[in-house]
Amino acid sequence: MRLTQSMCTIAECAEGCPAPPAARPRLVKIAVVGGSGVGKTALVVRFLTRRFIGDYERNAGNLYSRHIQIDGEMLAIQVQDTPGVQIHDHSLDCNDQLNRCIRWADALVIVFSITDYKSYELLSHLYQHVRQLHPGNAVPIVIVANKADLLHVKEVEPQHGLQLANMLGCTFYEVSVSENYNDVFNAFHVLCKEVSKQQTTSTPERRRTSLIPRPKSPNMQDLKRRFKQALSAKVRTVTSV
Repeated sequence: MRLTQSMCTIAECAEGCPAPPAARPRLVKIAVVGGSGVGKTALVVRFLTRRFIGDYERNAGNLYSRHIQIDGEMLAIQVQDTPGVQIHDHSLDCNDQLNRCIRWADALVIVFSITDYKSYELLSHLYQHVRQLHPGNAVPIVIVANKADLLHVKEVEPQHGLQLANMLGCTFYEVSVSENYNDVFNAFHVLCKEVSKQQTTSTPERRRTSLIPRPKSPNMQDLKRRFKQALSAKVRTVTSV
């Protein structure tokens, strides 16, 4: 498994991982958003490397990539980590960088911590913000409740996250990034499958459009023949006059 961390911009990374054109896998772009300190970076690194690292420097919004096989198909997964979001005056404090990340993504993971009720309150705001940036587009969203192992300091009951996810029409996972890799993998796996299914569904339509026959261009011999016919007709007309 190859893990690549890149500090380049979204526009630069949208070109995809270098690979031979014939063997280039389908690209799936996922953005991970949520409040500060909920474990977004730990979640991303756990998914990509299977490892848990407890302490991280301030989130710089790094982009990571990995090749993964889903249902027999090799996919190029790009995961965009994002800085924490906060609420000011009852509205989200989202900068242009975060908005670009959300627009860029094919799917999103919204993360909150069961030990931080404010991060839970962000969920519906983030969901509505994502839908505004993807109007008319059913971009898949998974809601992840992190730090499920810290029950002694929890502020959010598991059923509350599940109820809100059901109300918003999102898949829900309660995970402990530090203790369980499988739950973390499943959350990303379901997104990859959903994006892959959407891309596959839209491909036949494009393929049918590309197969519409274009008018056949006349060859040079045919053009010369038509030119001679037109010239002869013009000469006959002049002679008759």
